[in-house]
Amino acid sequence: MTNSEPKIVAFCCHYCAFAAADLAGVLRLKYPPNVHIIRLPCTGKLDALYLLKAFEAGADGVIVAGCLEGSCHFISGNLRAKKRVLAVKSLLAKLGIAPERLEFFNLSSAQGDRFAQLAREMTERIKNLPNPSPLRGRGEPGVRGSGDEKEARL
Repeated sequence: MTNSEPKIVAFCCHYCAFAAADLAGVLRLKYPPNVHIIRLPCTGKLDALYLLKAFEAGADGVIVAGCLEGSCHFISGNLRAKKRVLAVKSLLAKLGIAPERLEFFNLSSAQGDRFAQLAREMTERIKNLPNPSPLRGRGEPGVRGSGDEKEARL
């Protein structure tokens, strides 16, 4: 990955989106290596704060990928996640950050080709925005502060 490649974090549910990403790898489908996948039990448990923390830690774009609507293994977790993503997109706009940097997608576990396509499309979308994330470069992600104050690397 070159410095010009945007950093993208993909929060993927275990049962569908992560399985789709895994299938993309098994099928050796090409997608940018700048997409960093974080596996979640369900996107419905993804707190809005983690989306904002991803940007704070230097992500240029964030993907949230959950099960197909009506097929969530936790009944309606993906619907809750979609609402949170919309709320955070609205907040990003108010903060002067392009809301296009955050997107929610629905995938089934059999859609490895779709995952690879979304990763390529999101990378191109971020590249076409005027600048990298305005939060990038405000310090390195990882451990900050002193004592017991720690943040996970993204």
